Amino acid sequence: MSRWLRLILTAGLGITVLSALPAAGAPAWQPTKPVEFVVPAGTGGGADLMARFISAVLQKNSLAPQNFLVVNKAGGAGAEAFLYVKFARGNPHVIVITLSSLFTTPMNTGIPFKYDQLTPLAMMALDYFILWVNADTPYKTAQEYLDAVRQKPGEFKMGGTGSAQEDQILTIQIEQAFGVKFTYLPLSGGGQVCATLVGKQVDSTVNNPSECVGHWKAGRVRPLAVLYNSRIDLPDWREIPTMKEATGKDVSYLMLRGVFAPPAIPKDAEEYYVDLLRRVTQSADWQKYIDDNALRGQFMTGPPFIKWLEEANALHRDLMIKGGLLSPISKR
Repeated sequence: MSRWLRLILTAGLGITVLSALPAAGAPAWQPTKPVEFVVPAGTGGGADLMARFISAVLQKNSLAPQNFLVVNKAGGAGAEAFLYVKFARGNPHVIVITLSSLFTTPMNTGIPFKYDQLTPLAMMALDYFILWVNADTPYKTAQEYLDAVRQKPGEFKMGGTGSAQEDQILTIQIEQAFGVKFTYLPLSGGGQVCATLVGKQVDSTVNNPSECVGHWKAGRVRPLAVLYNSRIDLPDWREIPTMKEATGKDVSYLMLRGVFAPPAIPKDAEEYYVDLLRRVTQSADWQKYIDDNALRGQFMTGPPFIKWLEEANALHRDLMIKGGLLSPISKR
């Protein structure tokens, strides 16, 4: 073979190899069609609001080449959504925003699903709960309200999102801590829960801040206590006492706001979403959203997130057992 032929072949091979490589700075994978962003709850609740906000941030800042389309699948306290994503195995164009119902729904219903069957992408934040009453009621403190509930067991209605989810778990914790008894009214989403309180169909709720903030600022509802061991350290919110400060007894709980993908998606798709969500949390829009909705911003991925999920699953199993909410199947 002549020297010139060898040079031509070598150059041709180099061109072939280079053309097969991704352009410098280009992601190894990115969505090639709209991404389904599944919400395991109804419209107007905290998960729905966050999913729609993330989708808007992605579009506004041109962070993704495709739109993220929010799809609500609230059936069975989120069971419909979790099974849908589980059976979308290997599909990188589906993701789901999760609440702590990721743990509680399978434990209560016995559906063939467990949190670790999905691909964990990122914890976006943790969400507080507040004990709310209608602003027209005479109750100005948590102690006043709970004393009134104690006098009439079962007559006061507590509204909450779904059955055997975070809201009902917290209601049971309050009942056990204070020796009171509510009639728990399950509703389809956090937005409906607060609207029901405004309409006086229930006497109280344990809504997330984001689900009631609009009604609070309009003077329709009143926050009595934060259900956590420290106050929400943000303007407007920091004046609300913790339950322990208000009553001397601690009722403390934070809810997951995370994003997962179906099982067995390509590794480069997983890495793409982790990086994308990280960039969302680094935006000024996200910081304002966290502050406005009194969320506890806490971005977490990889092994630390997996460890957190394991511990959270064990915690929720213990809470479900104490509340008598564990299904016979889950007891096995």
